[in-house]
Amino acid sequence: MKRKKQESGAMAAVCQLRGGNIHPFGAMRHFTPLGGGEERVYREMRESIPVLDAAVGKMVRLCGGFEVRCKNPQAQHKLNAFLQMMPCGRGQMGIESFLSGYLDSLLTYGRAVGEMVVAGGKLRAVCWGDVTTLEVQEGNNSLDVVLWGMDDHGLMRPLPYQHLLLFTTMNPEPAHPYGVSMFRGMPFLADILLKIYNTIGSNWERAGNLRYSVICKGGENLDPVTAQERGKAVAEQWSKAMEDGKNGTIRDFVAVGDVEIKVIGGEAPLLDSEVPVRQILEQLVAKTGLPPFLLGLSWSTTERMSTQQADILTSELWALRRTVEPAMRKICQTFLALEGLDNRVEILWDDISLQDITQESQAALYNAQAEKYRAEAKLAQEPV
Repeated sequence: MKRKKQESGAMAAVCQLRGGNIHPFGAMRHFTPLGGGEERVYREMRESIPVLDAAVGKMVRLCGGFEVRCKNPQAQHKLNAFLQMMPCGRGQMGIESFLSGYLDSLLTYGRAVGEMVVAGGKLRAVCWGDVTTLEVQEGNNSLDVVLWGMDDHGLMRPLPYQHLLLFTTMNPEPAHPYGVSMFRGMPFLADILLKIYNTIGSNWERAGNLRYSVICKGGENLDPVTAQERGKAVAEQWSKAMEDGKNGTIRDFVAVGDVEIKVIGGEAPLLDSEVPVRQILEQLVAKTGLPPFLLGLSWSTTERMSTQQADILTSELWALRRTVEPAMRKICQTFLALEGLDNRVEILWDDISLQDITQESQAALYNAQAEKYRAEAKLAQEPV
C-alpha cells in the first residue's frame, strides 16, 4: 500500500511543471468563454495576428471625429477650447485622443471605461482606463451599473465617485452587463491559424538547419578495426568541410570508395498552406466587417470598394458612433454644467466618405440634371 502511494506521488510530481505546452500563445488553446475571463485571449490574438490588430486600428480611424454645437455662443467657445486641449493621460491631449483609446478598448473587450477628473469644482481632464481590472455589477435597478475596483488593501470595492465614470458596452447580452467583443467567435479559428504558422516556422527552421546522413559503401570485406578507422576519417573530413563552409571557405570533400550523402528529412515536402490560411482569414476578416484590401489582402483582381460594401461598412461605423455618443455627450454636459453654462449640446459627426470623389461628383451632376429636366417639364406643362 505504501509503495502504491509513493508511485502515485511520483507521477503527480512529474506533471506539475512540465505540461509540454510549446505553443507561443497558449491561452487560446482549449478556450471556453466564462463571463468576463476572455480578455487575455483577445489581447493575445491582437499580438499574434497582425490582421486583427490592423482591423481595430482601421475601425477606430474610420469612425472619424465630431464637433459639438451649443445653444450659447459663450458656451460654444469655452467647450471648443476645452475639447482641443483636454488632458487625457499617457501624454495625449484632446477629445480625439480620448475617443481613439475608448474605441480601441470597446472593440477589443466589448466594453470601455473612462473617468472625468474634477478639481476645484472644474472639469480638468478625461482619462480612459484599463477595463480588464474592473468588475461590473448591476445597481439597485436594472438600468444602473456599479463599477468595482481594487482598493489599497487589494480588495474589490465599489468606486466612490460613480457619477464621474464613463462606461460603455457594445452589444450587451441580457444575462450579464458585460459587452461583446468584436473578437468573439474568433479564438477557435485563431488557434488553428497559429498552429499553421507555428508549423511553417518549424519546417523552415528544419530546412535551414540541414542534417546529413553519410553512408560509406564497400566496407563489407574489411575487418572491424579498419572499417572503424575509415568511418572515423570520413567523419572528420566531413566535419571540417562543414565548418569551413560556415566560415565562408569552400572546401572539397574527398573520400575513397562509394560514399552516399543524403539530407535527413529532405524527402518530406513542405505542405501548401495557402488555401487553409486564406479560408481562415476570410472568416476572421468577415467578422470585422472591413473589405479585405483595406487590410492588405489582395484576393481579387479589383481593388475598389463596391457601393454595397461601402453602405454596409458605413452602417457599421454609424452603429459604433451611436454606441459611444452618450459618453461624449456626458463629457460636454458635465463641463458646461460645472462652468455654470447652458449644457444643452448636439453631437455632429464628420461625414463618412468611402467612395471616390469622381463618382460622388458624377452622382451630384446626374441629380442636378434630373432636377433641371423635371423643372423644365413642369414649366412646359403650365399654361402661358
